[in-house]
Amino acid sequence: MQIGIVGLGRMGGNMAARWRDCGHEVIGYSRTSPDRDVNSLEELVGKLAAPRVVWLMLPAGDPTREALRHLAGLLSAGDVVVEGGNSRFTDDTEHARMLAEHGVGYVDCGVSGGVWGRENGYGVMCGGADEHVRRVWPLLESLAPAQDGICHAGPVGAGHYAKMVHNGIEYGMMQALAEGYELLEASEYVPDVPKVLASWRHGTVVRSWLLDLLVRALEQDSGLAGLSGRVDDSGEGRWTVEEAVRLAVSAPAMTAALFARFASRKPDAAQLKALAAMRQQFGGHAVHAASTVSADSA
Repeated sequence: MQIGIVGLGRMGGNMAARWRDCGHEVIGYSRTSPDRDVNSLEELVGKLAAPRVVWLMLPAGDPTREALRHLAGLLSAGDVVVEGGNSRFTDDTEHARMLAEHGVGYVDCGVSGGVWGRENGYGVMCGGADEHVRRVWPLLESLAPAQDGICHAGPVGAGHYAKMVHNGIEYGMMQALAEGYELLEASEYVPDVPKVLASWRHGTVVRSWLLDLLVRALEQDSGLAGLSGRVDDSGEGRWTVEEAVRLAVSAPAMTAALFARFASRKPDAAQLKALAAMRQQFGGHAVHAASTVSADSA
């Protein structure tokens, strides 16, 4: 099957490679990647045989909206666009409406698997009309692992909604692993924390890919000294908590994990004490320097 992909970053580039490995013809476009096959959206659309399938793997928000507006003027009735990034589910209705005015179908698709998806497969959850999902199903099957890992979650918006909740759960799991690591590290009973965590990867109820990543990080840096304590969020966790509030669903673990990420971006007590000392010693000239140190270590 032929597909055009817009966005060849860590996720998009590996997805394109997996499709090629599965025998699909992939034409890729990116403004910055040297691996692009074409140099513009116009050239991308021109190289695709109708009816076309174009898959977007761009940052949510304005980059995705702008690309969709551009494509709406280039594509033809019967074509389908798949939005595979992490757009907010409420944006999907507007995206679908805009493309429908040109007779173009729209599928929103949450994709999970990170940079290891090319080898292991991606979890795929999509939303859209049956006819549009059927058109792209061979591509979804090629992304997914050999067994399961793929679902048509519902109408437009359902795919990104499912991925949003998935990422909210991920926040909670990561927070629990971090707290467990810190507790083990603080204890006088466990001299080899990495060995304990590595043993959990086999047969236990907490084995997971996230645990695998933690163990891998400890193998590379046993004290995690090279890692910053700052944890950003890309939006899905916030949207999950907002939906929990809207629907009056109790979600304390995901909410606490989101708030912990907020707290990680604030200067800790030691940094504040150092800032106060610098102000006392050097006056206002120390403020900029101390703020820079705080930002770098957050």
